[in-house]
Amino acid sequence: MQTDRRQRGNERPDRRIALTWLVLSTIFVMVGFKSLSQNQFPDPDDVLRLVQVRDLLAGQSWFDLHQYRIDPPNGTLMHWSRIVDIPIALVIVALTPLLGVSAAETAALVIVPLLTLGAILFVVGRLAWRKFDVQVAGLACLCIGLLAPVVFQLQPMRLDHHGWQIFTVALALWSISIRAPWKGGAAAGLAMALGLSISIEILPMVAAFGGVLALRWFRDRSERWWLTAYMQALALGLAVLFLVARGVSDLAQHCDAVSPAHLGFFVITALGTGAIAAAPRVPLLSLAGLFALAGAAGLTFFGLSSPNCLATPFTTLDPVVRDFWYVNILEGRPLWEQDLLPAIPGFAQLVIALAASVTLALRNRDWLRIWWTEYTLLLLAGTVLALLVWRSTALAGVIAAIPLAWLATRLLRRLRLAEGAGAKALSAAAIVLILLPATPVTLYKLLAPSVMPAAEGNAQADKVGESRCVLRDQTAKLGALPRGVIFAPLDIGPSILLNSNHAVVATGHHRAEAGMRDVILAFSGDPANAQAIAAKHGADYLVMCTDIVEPSVYAEANPDGLAAQLIAGNPPDWLSPVTFGGPEEFQVWQVEK
Repeated sequence: MQTDRRQRGNERPDRRIALTWLVLSTIFVMVGFKSLSQNQFPDPDDVLRLVQVRDLLAGQSWFDLHQYRIDPPNGTLMHWSRIVDIPIALVIVALTPLLGVSAAETAALVIVPLLTLGAILFVVGRLAWRKFDVQVAGLACLCIGLLAPVVFQLQPMRLDHHGWQIFTVALALWSISIRAPWKGGAAAGLAMALGLSISIEILPMVAAFGGVLALRWFRDRSERWWLTAYMQALALGLAVLFLVARGVSDLAQHCDAVSPAHLGFFVITALGTGAIAAAPRVPLLSLAGLFALAGAAGLTFFGLSSPNCLATPFTTLDPVVRDFWYVNILEGRPLWEQDLLPAIPGFAQLVIALAASVTLALRNRDWLRIWWTEYTLLLLAGTVLALLVWRSTALAGVIAAIPLAWLATRLLRRLRLAEGAGAKALSAAAIVLILLPATPVTLYKLLAPSVMPAAEGNAQADKVGESRCVLRDQTAKLGALPRGVIFAPLDIGPSILLNSNHAVVATGHHRAEAGMRDVILAFSGDPANAQAIAAKHGADYLVMCTDIVEPSVYAEANPDGLAAQLIAGNPPDWLSPVTFGGPEEFQVWQVEK
């Protein structure tokens, strides 16, 4: 059993945590400097997030989440939360008087992700220190920087919401370790309310934390206040954050963001949980029935208020949008649809952490055995979620960091005490495979080209992966053209919005489904039909980068379609080329009306 942290007053975990943050931040900035200098964002969502913040700072209402330059004139109502915009806007506003707008935005691209990283490291490091010692705390923070799915969400220029959701999971994890049920349960509930308000995709983890706290109640009735406080704080936090971030101007029942129907579900289940807690003790089977009754009441309200939302938001997507767009967003797909060579090492770390967590539960006694059992259940829930939705690997990763650090610490100790080169080499190899499981893959990639012939089709893949368009520079040049509506592939849209004053027909965001469908049908269909679609949206220009993935998907679907013809250099006669002076892969045409 670990020594009580209150008997270790001489330890200073915050210093170790701060040092690790400084080292990781330096590495992240150095690795990402080229992308930062070239303004190459990790994902189109990060680009559009900055566009949204710019619109806010330019005077758009806090409660107005429309992107008016996507499918004008009415624009597209986004499902994103203003909560994520706050730190970005604050950094830009604070630094603009000192650096100017452009440099302030660049600073925000670095500062905000690294501040998110610091918040996560502080919570994870403090929790690891409470359960173990300073060494494990430092290694747990280091593990955060060695978990590739987590690193991707915290790198410079990653402005989207995923980093903050990782933080809310870490905060909820720390909260349920607090010894005061009301305080800890409420803190966990507020953390999950924040995460759920940022994006509803964290809902499975909200349920997982609730399930663990329900088990505490089943094990010991005096622990019922954990779940009661969690549910009350979750419902109250969601209601307050809804009013603060959304107001009352949009009370529609959206399936992809917290809406009145969701609020009703959580309020009903919170009230039901409170009533069950206040009632006299009942047998465990009856207790389970009461919980089921409260859940059924909440689901009934939700189903009656928003029947279309009983399924996931993407099940109702237009088939064209689903087949060409959604199924190609690999981060939202299950593990078995990923490129397994780089994916398996990341998932292996979760499995190793799960085994380490089980070991901790078995080797401890009393309250620590209970704690590590609960911890294992949360990690298992995160791992299953990662298996089904790959980007959720980052949520599981933040839970996996502490058991991985504990295991690495034991192996380091064994390495120091090992006698003989063989034993030391075995321990060192185990440490490398735990902390850097992609090492064999990296070595394979380095050696494979020299020992294996290139697979058929690799040349095209390389071509697609090394685009010469340089979207930042080329889309900025579009500002020299008279302002208009641009018909462009979905992935180019955010860069056009960021670097010019033009509008676009659609971007890769599902609430712009009608525009997305038209863009897909136009590029993958007959050029004559594409002209009618472009005219329907009042398009003034058509823009395409011929060596990125998206146009090649359309061309493969229809070798005689518009995208294939443009890639082949055979534009239809309703398109007039615009002299642009950029690389030949970035093409601009004026639409004849």
